[in-house]
Amino acid sequence: MTDSEKNRQKDLFSNDVEIQWCPGCPNHGILQAFKTAFKKLGKSPQDICLVSGIGQAAKLPHYLQCNFFNGLHGRALPVATGIQAANPNLTTVVATGDGDCYGEGGNHFIHALRRNPNITVVVHNNEIYALTKGQASPTTMKGEKRSLQEKGVQVEPLNALAVAILHNCTFVARGFAADTDHLSGLLADAMNHEGMAYVDVIQPCITWGEHPVKWYSERVALLPEDHDVADRNAALSMVLDKEARFRIGVIYRTSPREVFGAAFQKEVTEEPLAKMPFPTAEETEKIFEGFQPAA
Repeated sequence: MTDSEKNRQKDLFSNDVEIQWCPGCPNHGILQAFKTAFKKLGKSPQDICLVSGIGQAAKLPHYLQCNFFNGLHGRALPVATGIQAANPNLTTVVATGDGDCYGEGGNHFIHALRRNPNITVVVHNNEIYALTKGQASPTTMKGEKRSLQEKGVQVEPLNALAVAILHNCTFVARGFAADTDHLSGLLADAMNHEGMAYVDVIQPCITWGEHPVKWYSERVALLPEDHDVADRNAALSMVLDKEARFRIGVIYRTSPREVFGAAFQKEVTEEPLAKMPFPTAEETEKIFEGFQPAA
């Protein structure tokens, strides 16, 4: 491969959109990890569709050269589910934050786990609403003071990893935004997994967060080598252990189960819906006849 070809490959997913994140924000690491993961998988921009809602994490698709849909706050998961069902040839990835996914989108998160769409969900988890100046999010630790919680958060944080395992998500992992090499590997594994793959990423906020990135780096560690990723009980114990809060890696992985839309694709088409011939007026009327009220 010539130097010119290497440069083209390196910049395949880059665009000219000005990045609005703070200089030094760990989100830059997540962006780089995505690019590396796409290249590891041999993906091209046209193979990928990124979906996001609102928030700092939701800006990530703006900074990549690929298909993307930027929607409403908390509503990325149903949009991604529809995109993947309509075009199973796409690698559909959700870029979201802890507020966007677990707060406004919490209900969608639960039902996406039930439906098991063939998508990858990557949550930038900085435990605050960073876009709106540091209010507590669903994952803020109890007792921590935030911009609107001057006396400290009064409730326990949501344990979304435990929720995912309990609802039979077949790929559950945690990464660290400052370790892009490890994170890119996790993202590639997640995107290769059939069904809903979920990666929660520790993503410190350098502006509104309580601790600097170094504080997290000193605490983040790989999961123990003897951790059995296929053991559901061991995975639950790991995510429920507060002492293991900064353990990263694949926490739970088991055999894929049927993905959302599989029955439709078997009965109707396995190709993107856009490739189907448009029904004639007669065919449309016949379809609607089944929905007519009884006389």
